[in-house]
Amino acid sequence: MKSIQNEIRLRGYSYKTEKSYLGWIRQFIYFNNKQHPQNLGTEEVKSFLTFLAVDRHVAVNTQKSALNALVFMYDKVLKQPLGEIGFTLATKQRSLPLVLSELEVQTVLKQLKDGNKLAVALMYGSGLRVSECLNLRLHDIDFDQNALRIINSKENKDRVTLLSPRLFGAVRQLIEQAIVVQKNDNLLGIGSSMPPALGRKYPNAFRSPGWAFLFPSTTTCLHPISKIECRHHLHPSVIRKALKLAVSQAGIFKRVTCHTFRHSFATHMLSNGTDIRTVQDLLGHNDVKTTQIYTHVLGQHYAGTDSPLNRLDFDEDI
Repeated sequence: MKSIQNEIRLRGYSYKTEKSYLGWIRQFIYFNNKQHPQNLGTEEVKSFLTFLAVDRHVAVNTQKSALNALVFMYDKVLKQPLGEIGFTLATKQRSLPLVLSELEVQTVLKQLKDGNKLAVALMYGSGLRVSECLNLRLHDIDFDQNALRIINSKENKDRVTLLSPRLFGAVRQLIEQAIVVQKNDNLLGIGSSMPPALGRKYPNAFRSPGWAFLFPSTTTCLHPISKIECRHHLHPSVIRKALKLAVSQAGIFKRVTCHTFRHSFATHMLSNGTDIRTVQDLLGHNDVKTTQIYTHVLGQHYAGTDSPLNRLDFDEDI
């Protein structure tokens, strides 16, 4: 497991991917009665994936994550490529993203307070994932350009997206609070968590206000890689719990998650006439086909069509 971890870090994969890969590989080993993977092969991998699909009823993407972890281990670490497994993953049908109306977004925001309200407002106003929102550092905010820099997001991509001027006041207030937290931590010789390589190159960077998180955690912790005491950003579960309560108080019965506000951002941008390629860039999609799913939510895929019921003459009080 240590050699797999070293190989993952050597390739610069995210910590989230590292945890996922190690978790799936550990499950694979236990599934095969703790045998060393070197003594296992294609048939055992196929049996494990079948178990996940048939007995555990996991989603298609979960199945793919497990397969990716095992392929990485055999190909990059054990140097025993699996080759053709002869296993067909379940096909995933297209599912439309759930979006909120502008009124519903407004109603939910009214139920939230302080940092939780700003986080959700940023996810909706800038099209951010919850991880991107919480990973924001003070030097990523550009008031002059009305912009946010999103660094090392999904697939290690960087991009620039919008920052609504309506949030300037709340963001500036949170910046002041984050700097106070940073200064108090510096007195104790600690600061914001840093990427290990960058922390070694710039050993005092953790003292810089620019590296402070906009949404700092309420407690310090040990960095999972460097083991140095530091302050990370707020855990996503804090926002999710606050959002769940707010949705309930707003009387909305849709299944609303943090990602719903990113979907709503894209849909509302398109409905207001924004070019789809612009929305693609703001969201950070590699392929415009990914962004086109929101045209189905709008109904623009069927532009010019109308329900046949509208052409009937009948009692409208039906």
